Amino acid sequence: MSGDALSQDPSELRRGIDSGKAHPARVYDVFLGGKDHYEADLAAAAAALAANPRGYLDVRHNRDFLRRAVNTLAGKDGIRQFLDIGAGLPTAENVHQIAQRITPASRVVYVDNDPVVLAHARALLDSGPEGRTDYIDADLNDPALILEQAAAALDFDQPIALCLVAVLHFVEDEQAYPIVRELVEALPTGSRVVLSHITEDLNPENVRAVQRTYTERGFTFVLRTRAEIERFFTEHALGLDEPGVVPAHHWRPDHAAPAPEQPEAAYLEGLDPIERIRYADIDDATDDDINVYAATGTKK
Repeated sequence: MSGDALSQDPSELRRGIDSGKAHPARVYDVFLGGKDHYEADLAAAAAALAANPRGYLDVRHNRDFLRRAVNTLAGKDGIRQFLDIGAGLPTAENVHQIAQRITPASRVVYVDNDPVVLAHARALLDSGPEGRTDYIDADLNDPALILEQAAAALDFDQPIALCLVAVLHFVEDEQAYPIVRELVEALPTGSRVVLSHITEDLNPENVRAVQRTYTERGFTFVLRTRAEIERFFTEHALGLDEPGVVPAHHWRPDHAAPAPEQPEAAYLEGLDPIERIRYADIDDATDDDINVYAATGTKK
């Protein structure tokens, strides 16, 4: 755990935040219906939604893929340790809540580099007494630091699930593949990788419009093909689990995504489109809506 950072007062942490510049974790928070973001993040999300009015389904189905993957790994495959890099802001169903509901002794380490996430990291540390959760204030571009600090909570002699969910499209090729290689090489045999990634394969016009809104705000936003995403597995001693690299809503669907509570119709009609999405159901998604590939793999 980044103990020194977590000991700081959240108000002190927020003073170090550039609230005038959007951050991917906070834009993601907007699409998940959260409240821990700033006007710049809201504007970035609104621009992306204007470019692709059904784009919130990518974010929501990406998150639901993570729920299903953790359920599968913890419930069926016996994985008891998770390293979630690019964890983002706390939500209703964090990795440790899902895993510890199945196996109370599960251990989860979260990693992020956004001061707003750090300010709320205590919400990620509400582990049950039998398990453990830690938070590392670090960047994906420094895998050595992540691995060093994660070893304080995780046993690297036992299988670990490395979660790289909706994070690698913010990293250029010359960094992304070596980073994944370094992380996977440190994992023991039988470990798993949980990965999702934006692509232009599926609905290129929509996703390229969204890409423009992000790059205009200074984000790195790399759209990779299915083959390029498979490369994260095939080059790094990872066998792809069934059903392989597929659109997120087709990865072992269980149709059990939590449904948001619905307000009165008059209230809903008075909301801006970006505010309305927090109440949207995701079960009406079609193949024309989703631009995220998802997969898990096993280290041989």
